[in-house]
Amino acid sequence: MEVLKVSAQSNPKAVAGALAAVFRQSGKAEIQAVGAGAVNQAVKAIAIARGYVAPNGIDLIMIPAFAEISIEGEERTAIRFIVEPR
Repeated sequence: MEVLKVSAQSNPKAVAGALAAVFRQSGKAEIQAVGAGAVNQAVKAIAIARGYVAPNGIDLIMIPAFAEISIEGEERTAIRFIVEPR
């Protein structure tokens, strides 16, 4: 499963489109965000993506989780959103 990485500068509509495409292809998707701004953009993108797939009768839910990642040799805590149908 592909992990979409979101930053504070990410466009929520663009991320939502990518999320909907990955979801339609795999039936499940993951979004990873580090920092408050990135989490904000990720949540907006998930809300927008719900609207994109709702006409197909799909109700998306998200499951938040923590993930430890390495950025430039430094350990950071990220938030991972697992997106799947209800």
